[in-house]
Amino acid sequence: MRLDKYLGDHNIGTRKQIKEYVKNGRCKVNGVVALKSDIHIDENKDEISFDDIILSYRKFHYYILNKPQGVVSATIDGKNTTVLDLLKDENVKGLSPCGRLDIDTEGLLLITDDGGLIHRLLSPKKHVDKVYEVHLGKKLSDTDKFKLEEGVDIGDKKDDGTIDFTLPSKITYGPDDEAGRPVIFLTIHEGRFHQVKRMLEAVGNEVLFLKRISMGPIKLPDDLEKGCYRPLTDQEIDLLNS
Repeated sequence: MRLDKYLGDHNIGTRKQIKEYVKNGRCKVNGVVALKSDIHIDENKDEISFDDIILSYRKFHYYILNKPQGVVSATIDGKNTTVLDLLKDENVKGLSPCGRLDIDTEGLLLITDDGGLIHRLLSPKKHVDKVYEVHLGKKLSDTDKFKLEEGVDIGDKKDDGTIDFTLPSKITYGPDDEAGRPVIFLTIHEGRFHQVKRMLEAVGNEVLFLKRISMGPIKLPDDLEKGCYRPLTDQEIDLLNS
């Protein structure tokens, strides 16, 4: 394996950044300062260190993206910009978004090539919290809040033809936004097509703005601007896999 790929697998930085780091003598192979980032190493035998911290090999890649509106949660799209297009400095082969955000929805999106993790995070049986900031067309009544938290009919049917109600959710009220629109924070455990919008429509309301702010233990960083991404830290990856 090439050294720059190995370091990239450890979320050290982009390939361009890694080249500069190696040039500055921050990486060692078997205790010797590496001179070039494109040298080949044996990831199973060689000891690789960065800033004198020994690294162990990671098989998968994990990124967090602050998805902007107008970008689709897909790997390929002939018409629109995709979330993988935003990872322009990375080797995106094998990467997929963990779940999907509608084209007009923004916020946290995890992108990885760890299929097992994607399955665990998206399975309704795992009850992984997905929290959304939702700006509404009108104030949500306590009665409608109760209905949404209990589960509502959004038009889906089970295999036997009966109503497939949404799973129980949790709602907290936030302060009105700058335009004076009411805001709620909605926690769900599913990822059905247009689910949040359809849930609010089921109680006669309308979603005017939608942003995912957390998924499982990972929260959208305040300093991650829209359209930007970064690798997950080792601590964040361990949290997802715990």
